[in-house]
Amino acid sequence: MLIKEYRVTLPLTVEEYQVAQLYSVAEASKDNTGGGEGIEVLKNEPFTNYPLLGGKYNSGQYTYKIYHLASKVPAFIRLLAPKGSLEIHEEAWNAYPYCKTVITNPGYMKEKFRLVIETMHAPDRGLQENVHELPAEKLKIREVVNIDIANDSVSSADYKPDEDPAKFKSQKTGRGPLVGPDWKDSVNPVMTCYKLVTVEFKWFGLQSRVESFIQKCERRLFTNFHRQVFCWIDRWHGLTMDDIRRLEDKTKEELEALRRTGEARGMKAESD
Repeated sequence: MLIKEYRVTLPLTVEEYQVAQLYSVAEASKDNTGGGEGIEVLKNEPFTNYPLLGGKYNSGQYTYKIYHLASKVPAFIRLLAPKGSLEIHEEAWNAYPYCKTVITNPGYMKEKFRLVIETMHAPDRGLQENVHELPAEKLKIREVVNIDIANDSVSSADYKPDEDPAKFKSQKTGRGPLVGPDWKDSVNPVMTCYKLVTVEFKWFGLQSRVESFIQKCERRLFTNFHRQVFCWIDRWHGLTMDDIRRLEDKTKEELEALRRTGEARGMKAESD
């Protein structure tokens, strides 16, 4: 088991981020779907009476998605996995400001693979020591990783000049560019996504390598996604949750059409 807590500080309010995240997930889904691969949305509906974080949260929005990902996993997994087994199932309970996502591979890995992402969104600069209320034994093995969306390096394949927070200035809000190593200390508004990622891959001989690879992928994903969230602010700022639900319904239909046609798109696995 490998536990890392990624902290992503952003120049947004917690309320703004709820809309920003959902908008960006919908848009990014389309960028990663095509040619038989991508994201299939099976359920997107309200939930109640599902206790999260010790019962502090128990209602919100539930989604169930299947990721068809053959070209997006490392080659050493593709070699081991039989054809058609590279489907990842994602269940998410969004009880904002707390969210829990569970990712599994029921068709092949079954109980040998489980990835859990628990996120708390807080109006601070990322300094809370144990926002997830971890017991002492897990706190001892948790590693904190701070992600700086303006200064952390991204690969040349992922870099887009119009999605660079160090260069972007919002026309609607006047926020940005995020310049210098200390921008997080002075921006206002400010909030932090505390993303606790727990990986379990129980396959003898590959466990540590795959768990480390998955954590590396999560860091890359969180970095690129939150660069987009900020740089897309003029697209989502001012949208309501009703607007978002309509966008999600429309996106579900578009994803179905995209997945059946065209070429595979989006972030490929980096070389192993």
